[in-house]
Amino acid sequence: MPARTEIRSDLHTSAELKGMARNEKVPRKARRLLAIAHAMDGMTFTAAAEAVGMERQALGDAVKRYNEEGHDGLNDRPKPGRTRKLTEKQENELKTIIENGPDPEIDGLSAYTLGDLAGIVKSKFGVTYNINYMGQLLRRLKFSRQKPRPFHPKKDEAAQAAFRGALGATQTDCRYTQRKTHNALVSGRSPHWSEGTGHTSLVVARQTLAGQM
Repeated sequence: MPARTEIRSDLHTSAELKGMARNEKVPRKARRLLAIAHAMDGMTFTAAAEAVGMERQALGDAVKRYNEEGHDGLNDRPKPGRTRKLTEKQENELKTIIENGPDPEIDGLSAYTLGDLAGIVKSKFGVTYNINYMGQLLRRLKFSRQKPRPFHPKKDEAAQAAFRGALGATQTDCRYTQRKTHNALVSGRSPHWSEGTGHTSLVVARQTLAGQM
């Protein structure tokens, strides 16, 4: 069994460490503080670690960090992230490619898909990305997934602008009108229902029938 590491007593008392543990919001750091306090009170490292749900080796590591850095050394260490496949220079090159967009005449594309970009990265940099990781890379580079409208290089901007202007004028001048009629309105019906020739005989028939009753 490795020799027990002595805990520095000039930093904090066990009572102070227990008080820190009670007020600590990060559970893992609270356990480290409490385990060290138990060990200072005379418990073995094994018993002190088991009392707070830690491994003995983890407590030994925590004591070494505590001795070197004080209670700040008991904070969680940042975990190393995934190593980036592209260098900063290569990522900047990829950003330029995306910002410039494809050439429809050469590439046959109006916009890049994730699959297209993965193929470009593979052919240009020799690095393989699947679709999911390519999406994560684009989000980290501050690109959205919005797809622009297809743009044909031969389209006539002036003609389209003239067409949009004419269409806008037509829509602006458009009005809904009511058809005027000189026919009398039938009493009891909607004012929008005019009495045309086809209804005259029906009204007369109703009036005649009412007079006979």
